[in-house]
Amino acid sequence: MRTFDLLVIGDANPDVIIGPLRAPLDFGQREQLVDRGLMTLGGSAAITACGAARLGLSVAFAGRVGDDEAGRYVRDRLAARGVDVSALHLDSGCSTPLTVSLTRDTGRAIVTAPGSLDTLSGRDVPERLLTRVRHVHSASYFLMPALARDLSTLFRTARAAGATTSLDTNDDPAGRWTSAPLTEVLWETDLLLPNAQEARRLAGVPEDAELREVARSLTRLGPAVVVKDGAAGALYDDGSTVIRAPAFPIEARDTVGAGDSFDAGFIAARLRDRPPPQALALAGVCGALSTRSLGGTDAQPTWAEALDPSPITGALPS
Repeated sequence: MRTFDLLVIGDANPDVIIGPLRAPLDFGQREQLVDRGLMTLGGSAAITACGAARLGLSVAFAGRVGDDEAGRYVRDRLAARGVDVSALHLDSGCSTPLTVSLTRDTGRAIVTAPGSLDTLSGRDVPERLLTRVRHVHSASYFLMPALARDLSTLFRTARAAGATTSLDTNDDPAGRWTSAPLTEVLWETDLLLPNAQEARRLAGVPEDAELREVARSLTRLGPAVVVKDGAAGALYDDGSTVIRAPAFPIEARDTVGAGDSFDAGFIAARLRDRPPPQALALAGVCGALSTRSLGGTDAQPTWAEALDPSPITGALPS
């Protein structure tokens, strides 16, 4: 018997989003004013978990935060979104991660204090969850070195019990992008979900490399690949079939977490047996709709809204 549709393993933290900054950041102790600031739930894995729960999946989260005010905030926000947090450990020996996102024009600078991310490992993921879930997703691979070393074993256990697996590596702050543990993880991964920049770096190719060739090279490492390419849409490649989908047209207010909401949409669609072309289009809608408000979770759509966003956007995909 499956206890949950989805288990998400990885990072969860408060996000402090400030901006837009209209001048270069000044470190001379000058007060610089911006239009808005917000503290909200962040972390790629946490945003994906919330998005999947909003889409109607039963979702559990496994991770580690500090036993502090920030950690309790993360736990309570996940639970309020309908995510099971029984495997989210509050650790009195470390602090909760914290991310500050400073926006300017169409870009943003992200500064993260990793806190408990260094301590998260495979021991934090109960086997009862791995073996009684339909799908396991992990995110922010490079931020959690201990979990990275254990992830191939976790994925292998889940797959042996009949689950599928997915990975969104996100950025590598060290700039290395490849490792023996990652190669092992990818062989146990059914679906890899990078953005275009991450895909090129994972593949070790130039920034102007053709995305279709990049995706095909990554499929040779084991998984099917979905590449998120912003305004250019998204691309799916399973090693034999290539599918492209245009971006959903929307005026974005804040793109923080849009890729994570895309991940949630694709996973939810596949778990509901939607074929890859439909899953790709629906994921694009989920990512786009999440940008309607500040932060990664407040504007995530329901399943009905993702299927037909016209009542809330006044438009359908072109």
